[in-house]
Amino acid sequence: MMQATIQMIEDFSLNAWPSHQIQFYDGWLLRFSYFYTHRTNSVEQIGPSSIPLEEKIDFCEDAYRRWGTPAIFKITPLLPEDFEQRLIRRNYQVQHITQVMLLDYAGWFTQKPEVPVLLERTINDRWINGLFSLKGTTNAIHRQIVPSMYRAIPKETISASVSNTKGQIIAIGLGILDRDYIGIYAIHVHPRYRGRGLARSICRALLDAGNQRGLSGAYLQVVEGNFPAKTLYSSLGFQDFYKYWFRTKELF
Repeated sequence: MMQATIQMIEDFSLNAWPSHQIQFYDGWLLRFSYFYTHRTNSVEQIGPSSIPLEEKIDFCEDAYRRWGTPAIFKITPLLPEDFEQRLIRRNYQVQHITQVMLLDYAGWFTQKPEVPVLLERTINDRWINGLFSLKGTTNAIHRQIVPSMYRAIPKETISASVSNTKGQIIAIGLGILDRDYIGIYAIHVHPRYRGRGLARSICRALLDAGNQRGLSGAYLQVVEGNFPAKTLYSSLGFQDFYKYWFRTKELF
């Protein structure tokens, strides 16, 4: 049962965050997005292999070398342990250990946000510009391709934002609905406005929206070491489920 649920959440994650380019190779998915996040620039195993593994790893390294980025493999509990050992022998290093957390709506009750949250059914330019501003995204290529990546999400989305008295976005979040779950993504708050309950309000608004649609639960992902976020999500009812991480190797 646990393996099936992990596979389901991994499917959700792929649907929720499309890459700029993808390449299928013998049951592996090579993702490339000009190094905008590890998730969209890594190899994910989505099917069985017929080609020898060492040959496949060589192929992937060559592909990412031509793309001009490190080679990155996503490691989940679904993979056999000996695969990661192959990467270790090739001097791949661990980066971005991430905790996947789940919430069961059976124990959820509506909690009014502490501040007003605007929920919209589209990911519009204002929300994306707010994302860039809050993340400090200045890379010209990222500012060009990221809007298309968000708009390529094939599932129903709920964008959330909080604005100040001047109409400037100071906090955002995104809910992505897939089957019976809502994924909580892109929670960002302007540093000047942190500690005022904005992230909690956005999460509550998105979770309540999912609950009103009759979903069975919610999931999210938080990087290990982000203690304020982990504390917030735990207080909302999320529980640890499994971890994944990336093995990375510089190719130049």
